[in-house]
Amino acid sequence: MLLAIDIGNTDAVFGFFENEKLLKVCRISAPKEESSLLYYDYRFRNYLLENGLHSVVFEKVVISSVVPVLTDLFVQIAANFTSRRPIVISSDSYDKVKVLIDNPQELGSDLFANAVAAYDKYAHKCIIVDFGTALTFTVVSDNAEVLGVAIAPGLKTAMNSLFSKTAQLPEVPLELPAKVIGTNSIHSIQSGILFGYEGLVRNMLKCIKAELGGNCKVIATGGLSSIIKALNDEFDETDRNLTLNGIRIIGENYL
Repeated sequence: MLLAIDIGNTDAVFGFFENEKLLKVCRISAPKEESSLLYYDYRFRNYLLENGLHSVVFEKVVISSVVPVLTDLFVQIAANFTSRRPIVISSDSYDKVKVLIDNPQELGSDLFANAVAAYDKYAHKCIIVDFGTALTFTVVSDNAEVLGVAIAPGLKTAMNSLFSKTAQLPEVPLELPAKVIGTNSIHSIQSGILFGYEGLVRNMLKCIKAELGGNCKVIATGGLSSIIKALNDEFDETDRNLTLNGIRIIGENYL
């Protein structure tokens, strides 16, 4: 069994693979104030125990991390469950997809994994829209080249910024209201964020497609990828586990 770990700013996500099949996904929240080995080790071991996986020895553990302070910590945790040293991937860990941005090391390993998984599936130019802590648009050419990325604040990031800067606004759930014109604080915030982001995504895709020229595939991923259902017509596929699959592919072909 292969264990793929995606360490993000909001969550650490663990994918359990048997060959190419994703069997289970474990998500552990990654609060900013919590960076102790004990916290994550306990949460992960508890998940293994509850799911009957406590006796598994993983053939390979592959880690993508965009949180440097947590990278070594997860390497320590993962080392307890594999006979090999855990693999920490970067944008040069897989030679079938090239990175053509000015500084390839600036590309997050999660976005690289997205590009790898999308191109592996479609072998075609594509745009990967990742609804995470940041909203990202990763562009891949017909020749398996990452051409660049566009980045905006994520849905929750934008909403949280309202609460942190505006004392009288309430915290609200990420749910699409019935009307654009809000008649109370909650609906007003929901409308501004969710209808606003629908327009943002549509316009970004329009502009990127114009620069790319020709037809391309559009794949949505990330924990919030299904929140704005009106965008479904923009996507050829929504795959919440795209990053984990990319991590797996890179790990299986690690140089």
